Amino acid sequence: MGDNEDELTFTVKSWLSDYDFRRLLRIAKYLGRRGGASVFRLNISSVIDSGYGVDDVIALLDEVNAEYSDGLINVLEDKLKRGTRGRVIIEFNGKYLVLRFSNYLGKLYDELREFMRYDKSLKVFKALPYRYSELINKLRDLGFDIDDRTNFLVNSPLSINAVFKGVLRDYQEEAINSWVRNHYRGVIALPTGSGKTVIAIAALVKLRQRALVIAYTKEQLNQWRDAILKFTNIPEYMIGMYYSREKRLAPITLTTYQTAYRHVDKFMRYYPLLIIDEVHHLPAEKFRRIATLMPSPYRMGLSATPYREDGKHVELFPLMGGIVYYRTPQELAEKGYLAEYKIVTVKVSLKPQERKRLLELRRKYRSLVGYAQFEDVLKAAREGDEKAIEALRVHNEMKMLIQKSEAKIEKVRELINRELERGSKIIVFAHYVDLAERIAKEVGGLLLTGNVPTERRREILRKFRDIKSGVLVVTTLGDEGLDIPDANVGILVAGTGSRRQFIQRLGRLLRPSEGKVSVLYEVVAKGTSEELQSRKRKEIKLDEELMP
Repeated sequence: MGDNEDELTFTVKSWLSDYDFRRLLRIAKYLGRRGGASVFRLNISSVIDSGYGVDDVIALLDEVNAEYSDGLINVLEDKLKRGTRGRVIIEFNGKYLVLRFSNYLGKLYDELREFMRYDKSLKVFKALPYRYSELINKLRDLGFDIDDRTNFLVNSPLSINAVFKGVLRDYQEEAINSWVRNHYRGVIALPTGSGKTVIAIAALVKLRQRALVIAYTKEQLNQWRDAILKFTNIPEYMIGMYYSREKRLAPITLTTYQTAYRHVDKFMRYYPLLIIDEVHHLPAEKFRRIATLMPSPYRMGLSATPYREDGKHVELFPLMGGIVYYRTPQELAEKGYLAEYKIVTVKVSLKPQERKRLLELRRKYRSLVGYAQFEDVLKAAREGDEKAIEALRVHNEMKMLIQKSEAKIEKVRELINRELERGSKIIVFAHYVDLAERIAKEVGGLLLTGNVPTERRREILRKFRDIKSGVLVVTTLGDEGLDIPDANVGILVAGTGSRRQFIQRLGRLLRPSEGKVSVLYEVVAKGTSEELQSRKRKEIKLDEELMP
């Protein structure tokens, strides 16, 4: 938001009659309630259309006891002196904003180039809907008369005086304040168990706008609904669940990524506030469509870490507003907000026959592609190169041999037995379904994979929550939405070098309780790529360039 928009904002703390409210809406846009006051932004085009002069505007503001800056008067005088730059019609064609200007833009295009592009074939300007509010504000700042035919609701206050009933920790307040300072936009990156959902709910209450909340799983949607009911006075009928067979729009609507992708046209016109949980999924090709088509001016992304190994996390800047707040698990553990923890790397030697087979596969891989970068091998395989395709098959066999090594499985059994004797509650992250099934069978543990039906998953989780000590073996299904507060031991059997995945799995163990010290074991095959992956995934500090 530019300086002019800030200067054009004014507040009214006293009660407004319907008559005065309507009078203000003739010349200003209502932004909602903040800090016990009604907040408006003067709309220069509306002032011109209403035939108001500077004195008329000031007289009206003074009549309703509005608080405004000298800058508002200066900007208003300047804009009215210059008059309108011409008329612009804005429409939405289902994919893009389409802008038609009455006058030739000339050098003004340089000031608008960031938001829109010229389509030579259609002879119109086009912009993505997520730039809608910024574009409107910029056009107003430049003095255009705007004919907005999109029917987008970028201001739609909740019908009740929403109240937050929780108590925020210091870092949670810091996170919200950072988000507010960034004009109610941005990504909050905090470890699992740190209360990101509570932060978002407090922000929702603070803004008091209709909201669309997107989570990754149906189980997470239920957790969101329960948390909103617990921490606010918002009644259940104002919360709509929109997924599968249950599709009800409400002032606060909860949906999954998959459903939002398919039905974004149903949501895009109604929700000024967009909250996206596990926002690291957003840059994926099809999911980014959700954020680009939603015109919501207010956006919050949540993640244990928004870092992606493919580098697409940088796309979170324009889509969500950048990373506005970040804290590591260590920082919060030191303050007592998360359980103390230690990470133990356990290195094992491959069995002689496994080592022999691995060396054979390595030689075969090199004979096919030499020392080419893996990304280049992938690219060649996609283009149909037979040697590259065979090299990928060999590479995959090497990976499976290492990650499913008998030596690793033996060590995992040893660690589980030792921790069970101590009365520990253990989560084993096995990554692969067949590996998870084998470990669960051999240690008598509960098993949770993507093959398990939804209702059965709930039963398994209930059973594991209810026991004092035991083992739960999970695949990647356990990376998100797994809430076992008293789990204190984790074992990584097989996985990747993903920092995000590592932080998420560590976070499953960090719910605090008196005297709790959690342990995360990572079982690594010596002399293999797993040693490098182990170092890589523990580099959990975000690059400084990601911060605004």
